[in-house]
Amino acid sequence: MSLKHTLNMFWGYVRTNPKKFFFAVLAVVFVTWLLFDDYGLLTRISMEAEHRSLLRTQEEGQQRIIRNEARIRHSSDPDSIEKAARERYNFRRTGERIYIISEE
Repeated sequence: MSLKHTLNMFWGYVRTNPKKFFFAVLAVVFVTWLLFDDYGLLTRISMEAEHRSLLRTQEEGQQRIIRNEARIRHSSDPDSIEKAARERYNFRRTGERIYIISEE
């Protein structure tokens, strides 16, 4: 089929069914608008993914705050001071040996 014949068939269809053609074009425009608008479906999906990621980050931050508050509450306890000194600064009691194992 030639291009001219195809175009004649298309225009013949449009002339015989103008309402059907109009609504088909309108439906295509509407679906395109629905998907690709500033607040379209694709944008909404990406915003939801970002929202879930931010909620996870917020939850991790809340957990970290709770752990830090517990450490602050127990920081005046002599046992926790000794524990921190032994773990962080490799302090030892007299007569003890310290074996340091480094993870690489």
